[in-house]
Amino acid sequence: MDWSPTISELSGPRYQRIVEAMEVDIAAGRLVRGQQLPTQRALAKALGVDLTTVTRAYTEARRRGIMEARVGQGSFVSETSARRAVDLPHPVAIDLSMNVPPHPLEAQLDERIIAGMEAIRAQSGLTAYLNYQPPGGSAHERDVAARWMRARVPHAHADKLVVFPGTQTILFNLLAHLARPGDIVLTEALTFPGIKAAAVRLGIKLVGVAMDDGGILPDALAKACRTHKPKAVYLIPTLHNPTTATLASERRSAIAKIIGDTDTILIEDDAYGLLDRSASPIANLIPERTYLATTLSKCISPALRVAYLATPDSEAQRDMRTYLQATVQMPAPLMVALVTHWIESGIADRIITAIRSEAVGRQQLAQRALKGFQFLAKPAAHHLWLRLPEDRPDVAAHLLRNGLAVVAGEAFTVDGTPPHAARVSLGAARNRSELTEALRILVGALQKPADTRQIV
Repeated sequence: MDWSPTISELSGPRYQRIVEAMEVDIAAGRLVRGQQLPTQRALAKALGVDLTTVTRAYTEARRRGIMEARVGQGSFVSETSARRAVDLPHPVAIDLSMNVPPHPLEAQLDERIIAGMEAIRAQSGLTAYLNYQPPGGSAHERDVAARWMRARVPHAHADKLVVFPGTQTILFNLLAHLARPGDIVLTEALTFPGIKAAAVRLGIKLVGVAMDDGGILPDALAKACRTHKPKAVYLIPTLHNPTTATLASERRSAIAKIIGDTDTILIEDDAYGLLDRSASPIANLIPERTYLATTLSKCISPALRVAYLATPDSEAQRDMRTYLQATVQMPAPLMVALVTHWIESGIADRIITAIRSEAVGRQQLAQRALKGFQFLAKPAAHHLWLRLPEDRPDVAAHLLRNGLAVVAGEAFTVDGTPPHAARVSLGAARNRSELTEALRILVGALQKPADTRQIV
């Protein structure tokens, strides 16, 4: 038997001590993801406890997401702390439509959330955060975030930074601040559905600018700026959603010059920048003309609802704090406190490193599974952009009928004909086993001949 926990030094009921020992050994690296655990009978004999105690312990471990049972194989340490969602639409067995980060065990999110809250409670008490806080974050919270961001954005400073409850709120407030109904904002030809939704609500017209596999085309952007005189340009330069395109430094420089020459404003969505730190934000070239949004949604968890907006100057910062207060008042104080603690202690970077490593592993798995098919991907991205067979207009629907959800190209199209492609979000699978099954279903659908479709 490879694992024999020590429970005599722990307190509480014996089944809970077994689970606690499992968590401790996972955190210490004595148990690793995918490792097979002893049978219940073998562990009961080794510990000198009755079988029902171990059965109860294993049930609790599965409930906490640290262990999984595989039919006919046994019990194994989970690859991830994520558990199956209970509210998925009935036909969906595996949902690869949401572009979320994976939660590998190495990230230790459950343990770090508990430890972080305990550290906050010991320092100032949790009830200190159960009241209204300054809109946009306290001076300390903004200073901690600014110092952390300066590794990628040297000009980041607390008096030009606003803490928001997620990038979606940033985008809605920025559009409301920079444009009026009927005004034009330029984006890539394929863009984040969230900016599309915000623009519709505010009556702002988005105009898509031509792209290639390397991202937006500078010449096309220059022409669009001259033609439309936009109030702003919204771009995702790093690990673009949905195509994964990352702009080369030459294109970033060209775009910065265009923004300056045409006297417009850049909204730079850096949602994925922390996954690819080699890409320097365009904001570093034109900080006086850029609103830079950095979020933890794609590198830690969307549920934190913590994002940072670096503004061009202190006046713009005050304006955006006013907009934030008028719309949602403030981000959730306890979540901001937790993230601030993680940043100060270095835990945030360790979590991001673990999640980035898992993203790389999942991309490698997808590369092998989709060999021979056309798709765009980057090593640390949570998604890939898959070109679908031209003779199969029903692929996405076929996948859904087989319990797999992806997002078709029309969701990202700003104007014109949607591409026959789909975004496949690799991070959404609970673990690599589930991702492997999802990719098997996907490949089967892609290989299915068009003339075998069911006709009714």
